[in-house]
Amino acid sequence: MPKKIWNKYRQFAILILFLAGVGFTPLAGSSIGSQESNANRKFFLKSEPLAANEIFKAIEPMKPHKQVCREIVRKLDQHYKEMDLNDAFSSKLLDRYIKELDPSKSYFYGQDIREFEKYRTLFDDMYKTGELEGAFFIYNRYQMRTIERLVVMIQKIEQGVSGMAFTAQEELDLERENAPWIETKSDMEILWQKRLKNSVLSLKLANKPMKDIPELLSKRFRSQLNRVTQTNSEDVFRVFINVLNQAYDPHTMYFSPSISEDFDIQMSLSLEGIGAVLQPKNEYTMVSRLVPAGPADKSKQIKPGDLIVGVGQGVDGELVDVVGWRLDEVVQLIRGPKETVVRLEVIPENAKDEHQTKSVHITRNMVKLEEQAAKKEIIQKEVNGRPYRIGVLDIPTFYIDFKGAQSGDPEYKSTTRDVSRLLSELSREKIEGLIVDLRGNGGGALKEASELTGLFITKGPTVQIRYENGQVHEYIDDDPQILYNGPLVVLVDRMSASASEIFAGAIQDYNRGIVVGSQTFGKGTVQELKPLMHGQLKITRAKFYRISGNSTQHKGVIPDIAYPSIYDMKKIGESAYPDALTWDRIPPLPYLPYQDHGAIVPILQQKHAERIQKDPDFQYLVAGVTRLENGGDDTKVSLNEKKRKEEIDQSKAFGLDAENKRRAAKGLEPLTELATEEDMTDEALPEKKKENDPSTEPDPILNETECVLIDYATFLKQQPSHRETAFVR
Repeated sequence: MPKKIWNKYRQFAILILFLAGVGFTPLAGSSIGSQESNANRKFFLKSEPLAANEIFKAIEPMKPHKQVCREIVRKLDQHYKEMDLNDAFSSKLLDRYIKELDPSKSYFYGQDIREFEKYRTLFDDMYKTGELEGAFFIYNRYQMRTIERLVVMIQKIEQGVSGMAFTAQEELDLERENAPWIETKSDMEILWQKRLKNSVLSLKLANKPMKDIPELLSKRFRSQLNRVTQTNSEDVFRVFINVLNQAYDPHTMYFSPSISEDFDIQMSLSLEGIGAVLQPKNEYTMVSRLVPAGPADKSKQIKPGDLIVGVGQGVDGELVDVVGWRLDEVVQLIRGPKETVVRLEVIPENAKDEHQTKSVHITRNMVKLEEQAAKKEIIQKEVNGRPYRIGVLDIPTFYIDFKGAQSGDPEYKSTTRDVSRLLSELSREKIEGLIVDLRGNGGGALKEASELTGLFITKGPTVQIRYENGQVHEYIDDDPQILYNGPLVVLVDRMSASASEIFAGAIQDYNRGIVVGSQTFGKGTVQELKPLMHGQLKITRAKFYRISGNSTQHKGVIPDIAYPSIYDMKKIGESAYPDALTWDRIPPLPYLPYQDHGAIVPILQQKHAERIQKDPDFQYLVAGVTRLENGGDDTKVSLNEKKRKEEIDQSKAFGLDAENKRRAAKGLEPLTELATEEDMTDEALPEKKKENDPSTEPDPILNETECVLIDYATFLKQQPSHRETAFVR
């Protein structure tokens, strides 16, 4: 492809990507930072004597950083959010920088923090001038404190842990965000002794022999030490400059040259991996998002919020502990040739502490466009002796074949083109209602979300975009043809983002259908990629607004009928990000609604509430979500072995009780114990694996949505078809 055409195609693709979901984060199956992180590598082997003062080497800024820093500050003037880079902002930036380095207040001493006070009104000047010595001074102090702690931990572990007792009524606060800074060395030793006890107890409760634990932990902490010493100038600059960028909003960020190169690779869709977007979280690697139709998504074994603590190659390969690893190196370890197996040890998102791990096997593969394409299904459902034919459209993402569209290929694929064909087929098959399933759809092409809306309405606006200069651009459906005018329900969840929210919001505003599910992600911003003399800047330039004038930012779309969320709403979603742009309104556009839902929705809500009380599968889901909500705020774990075992037993008993209640309501035999993770992955037991395969489990969410659709269709038949006679303003 000629370079000029490729660059134009790439710019279009970049805009589309940043209209999607949570934007760009390292994807499991990439090689981010490999050249930087492999340079001058030193390995600290077992039994090698360690001395913190000999290991620590100060890091200094690179020559390009001064100019890049000043260039980024100038470009941030184009950000959607106006900010004054002054002394008040400087104070906030210093606090953010310290928190970014040491969020659990486990490395810096109070005296370090007081020493950093001299920079409180100087951070704004560092960014404006590019004089970065102060920022690197703080990072070097953090680097030194980290090395000190790791060396002490390694020495304690290698002296032995067999005499460690777990009988005292002690607790460890895993978060410590609101704790005071530690003042003395003895208090720091107490904290880290508790952290060591927690690590040992977690491994012991995971059935690791006590004699093997010192070697496991020594390897973990020596590995962390290896990676700390691999930190380079570009790493430090990226942390520092992104503290400024993300004070504007969480989707504005600097890409170093190596990450920019990896982004170009991702745009070519040539990666082979598991299809999971990862991000760092303290010492862990967290699953941020699953790529629709990717291997991880199809496995149904991991979900956003899970923490990856180990990676193994093949079914039987050695499990490598990756706690404390650099994100790029975890990504490298997970990446591999297609049709090969990677084994992950993960802490589930709803786990109480790190001993509650599970092992999953995922076969690597490429995510193909056709696997992400919209699919249809017809469900035969009987209610009160009356059969219904329900169409279901599963849309994993809002996609378009950029290359095919630009080259004039008449057969190029896109969401709207595929759905148009599927709707024609469903119409011929005489469905009586339609469900559009957008669960897990992180967004995609804005144009596709707008045009898809047009398949269900006559002419009218679909979405508004407001830019940083105040200019508002409207997307309009000019085609009066409606491909489907029957009863419509849109199903969403917390991972439905961006373009999904535009479509669901438009259907809701037009009263063209009912939206059901849980509150959506709330990603209502548009990013643009700007080249720098060294790397690239992704910057937020605009916000989405519904035709009603409401923003989709922060709040997302609130369903007409709310279902419990399987995701922790406090941890997953735009509202979970610090400094996310706020929700607001702009003037609405004139549009013509299809129904008066004022009387319909309360009736549907009441029928839904009555029905789910009798649905054992839905009640099983509700029980799990309730337990997650009730136990999610406690950040402390007990270091008493008896108490921890009781907590494990209580968790297992709750799960077994909830499952047996479900089975009893369905007339099934009760279980004596729940299936283990080994039952799910052991190739030698195909019958057990099939029995516990998540894909064979009922989908209570979809089942209930089918019932809502039937209620809605029944209600509409009893009402005269109409549209309001006046535009909504």
